Amino acid sequence: MVPWNSFPLEVIYQVLGWLAFLSWSVGGYPQIILNFRRKSVVGLSLDFEILNFTKHWSYLIYNASLFFSPAIQKQYFEKYGYGQMIPVAANDVAFSTHGVIVNLIILSQIAMFERGSQKFSNYAIAIVVVAWFSAAVCFFIALPSQSWLWLISIFNTIQVGMTVIKYFPQAFMNFLRKSTDGFSIGSVLFDFSGGVFNYSQMAVQSIDQGSWVNFYGNIGKVLISLVTIFYDSILMCQHYVLYPDKKGLTSKIAEEIKQPLICASPIDQQIKGSVKSSHQSPAEV
Repeated sequence: MVPWNSFPLEVIYQVLGWLAFLSWSVGGYPQIILNFRRKSVVGLSLDFEILNFTKHWSYLIYNASLFFSPAIQKQYFEKYGYGQMIPVAANDVAFSTHGVIVNLIILSQIAMFERGSQKFSNYAIAIVVVAWFSAAVCFFIALPSQSWLWLISIFNTIQVGMTVIKYFPQAFMNFLRKSTDGFSIGSVLFDFSGGVFNYSQMAVQSIDQGSWVNFYGNIGKVLISLVTIFYDSILMCQHYVLYPDKKGLTSKIAEEIKQPLICASPIDQQIKGSVKSSHQSPAEV
């Protein structure tokens, strides 16, 4: 392992990494709590969650493999130089592991709670199938030559692709409903913070090493930060600027169902009062 040149920068690097981990990890819980309280996932894009599932698993495979496997680390050093540091930290492995667990909880809520007319689209299912089928094909291509670094780079590419497209279904659903009701803005705020901390962590490492190799050596980590910041900015704009305090169509229909179909007119109220008077006892009159 290449040593740090500056102890203060090493400390800042670790702090930023774990701040990113905490932000992204805690960010999953506001949506879980909201779903549980409402006993409904209406307003949460199901396509967002299934794409997020593939993203987190791909990222976990990449991070855990590069962080724990000496064989893959050797291939990394042979490609980028033995003077470079591994661009995966312990917090990256912890985050991706936790992300898989949180995503599984939300998928179980989708199975249990009210979904309304929402369902997984054929497009999202097709994208997930193609992604995993491609990964399986790449595994058998890498097997004879044991090109494991190339293989995990494929998983890194998959997670980047999922990150790029996973937010679109939620943003588009908000646009159609003219509302963010059912989608936790708390998750977005934590997600945005995690992206900023994650990118800052890589910048600190590059400053210490006097090299930007770690940016293109782990392009997935760079893109996940930038794409997260970009899409979260859109979702925050929808929640606070475009559709503030607006309930979705489903919520409005539910409230209308609770109201009487015909409201009593003033004449109806007078007749009702007369009927009550006629039923009073003589002593009461």
